[in-house]
Amino acid sequence: MKEKLSFSSYFVIGVMLFALFFGAGNLIFPASLGQNAGTNLWPAIIGFLITGTGLPFLGILAMGFSGSRNLQDLASRVHPVYAVIFTSLLYLTIGPFFATPRTGAVAYDIGIAPFVSDDFAKTGLFIFTLVFFGITVWLSLNPTKIVDRVGKILSPGIIILLAVLLITVIVKPMGSFEAPQEAYSSGAFMKGFTEGYNTMDALASLVFGIIVINAIRGLGVTSKKEILSATIKSGTVATIFLGIIYVGIAYLGATSTGKIGLFDTGGPVLSNASSYYFGTFGAIMLAAIIILACLTTSIGLITACGEYFNTLFPKISYKVFVLFFSLLSFTIANFGLANIINYSIPVLMFLYPLAIVLMLLTFMSPLFKHSRLVYVSTIAVTFLISIVDGLKTLCDSLKIPYFEWLSPIIDFYKDNLPMYAEGLGWLIPVLVVLIGTGIIGRVIFPGQDDIEASEV
Repeated sequence: MKEKLSFSSYFVIGVMLFALFFGAGNLIFPASLGQNAGTNLWPAIIGFLITGTGLPFLGILAMGFSGSRNLQDLASRVHPVYAVIFTSLLYLTIGPFFATPRTGAVAYDIGIAPFVSDDFAKTGLFIFTLVFFGITVWLSLNPTKIVDRVGKILSPGIIILLAVLLITVIVKPMGSFEAPQEAYSSGAFMKGFTEGYNTMDALASLVFGIIVINAIRGLGVTSKKEILSATIKSGTVATIFLGIIYVGIAYLGATSTGKIGLFDTGGPVLSNASSYYFGTFGAIMLAAIIILACLTTSIGLITACGEYFNTLFPKISYKVFVLFFSLLSFTIANFGLANIINYSIPVLMFLYPLAIVLMLLTFMSPLFKHSRLVYVSTIAVTFLISIVDGLKTLCDSLKIPYFEWLSPIIDFYKDNLPMYAEGLGWLIPVLVVLIGTGIIGRVIFPGQDDIEASEV
């Protein structure tokens, strides 16, 4: 039994966490942000860092602070049925429905597709994703060694390969910052803030937090205080690595526009930058970065999903879930990256506010005596806004008219909710309800520790 972890121990766990978070999307989005932000790079990247690294860090801490056994345990503070539905939907979203297939599809599109002719594209995608998810299965079937395999072997490879590219960019930039695109010409901070959502890391943090805590416990730490302390330290390591890489890639994007042109996505930015600096070797290096980053994320997601659904359905073994989710991810990945992204965005618009509010409630829970009234009312308000945003985004993605009953609700939200156009229409109503019900829970009905009493 250990009271504290050594620096090397929580550093390895922190690097493991970084690798679990870091996928190809984390490369693409800051590169695109840099190109579009131009001279407004710094306010934009600060906004991006808040949601791209700050929210995932808070999610990790929320799991450690709550003392919950898992995400379902934490979400049950709202209601046990809600906990199962929310947790299952979140796991499926960051798992086999969207995020895990995206890792294989992105790895192929950026790392392999440039070397494959168009005629062989579909076959190439099939073969690559078959191998990719085959490796995922192999590395996911023994989760007890996830720290050694991911933290000590794959993660340093990602960091070293990225360091070579980014140091070269800083020493010898391709050019100077260009004028910002329209979306970043005003309100660059807020635009960067919302762009950070695309990483999906805030959702994943509620899952990866348990992996971190279990890894810490596996090293002999049992004290809740020391588990939280080690979680903070490990989370800080991961956050620092993510932040440095985000800033470096965004800087690459901002200095590349005059030399290689403006692209719709960040993938070609990285491909062209690597080729510019290193030629064919650069393209191969980028392929290695993408594949390693995607593979580590895929392993983490499949492992987490398999463990959760095994607890939900214990009669079905963990190995069966790993095989099933990997096969499902392989199948969906072959529908192509564009389709995966288009259908994931509406779900993210629905889930993201619910996840963020759950984090907020976790940290503030002692202030309102853990009253279930606060949890239920605040999540209910969030749900009523986020479900409309999700449906609105779905209709926009499919380019179909809004449902007849949906249009007046959208118009009402636009007219009455501050920051609704920026995707934060839920924020003010949530704060108002949280404060109001919090006062009721603490002052009008003092001494009612609803959640704690129900968990004893």
